This record gives sequence, C-alpha cells and structure tokens, in this order.
Amino acid sequence: MVDSELGRRRKYCKRSCRQRAYEQRTLTEGTAIPADALILSPAEAADLGDRMFVLRCAAEDLQTAIGEQADAQTLSVLAEELVALAKDAERLR
Repeated sequence: MVDSELGRRRKYCKRSCRQRAYEQRTLTEGTAIPADALILSPAEAADLGDRMFVLRCAAEDLQTAIGEQADAQTLSVLAEELVALAKDAERLR
C-alpha cells in the first residue's frame, strides 16, 4: 500500500481551495445565508448571466438549423460552438 492511500481522503484539492472554503464559512457564520451558498459579486453575477444568454442563443441557433434541415457540417460546427460556450458558462470565477 502506498503512503498516499493511507488515512482520510482529501476534501480539498489544494491549500488555497481549503482557505477559500474557510473564508466562505466565516463570511456566512451568524447570517441567514446557508453554509453551502455561493456568493458572487454583482460583476460576477452579471458575467454569469451574460454567458448563460450567449449559451441560450447558441442553443437556439442549433435548434433553428435543425428545423431548417441544415447540412451535417453546419450542425457539427454549431454543436461544437454550443459545447465550447457551455464549458465557458460553467466557469464561476
């Protein structure tokens, strides 16, 4: 058995993640905010909203192209763009 397999499993991937979690817990302590809440600044929330809007537009473009029976190459390009935008949209910070 390797030493890294002994003991408890790590909860955080690195020390900075553990520190951010601690900061989050202490910020919400004694408030009505749930401990598992995600707190975003107004700018971060607006940016997330913008990314979600772009994602929805890309999904609608793909839906329209399917409805218009676009060729496979066009559908493939639109699907790739949709996946790339979805990956970007899931980024919170």
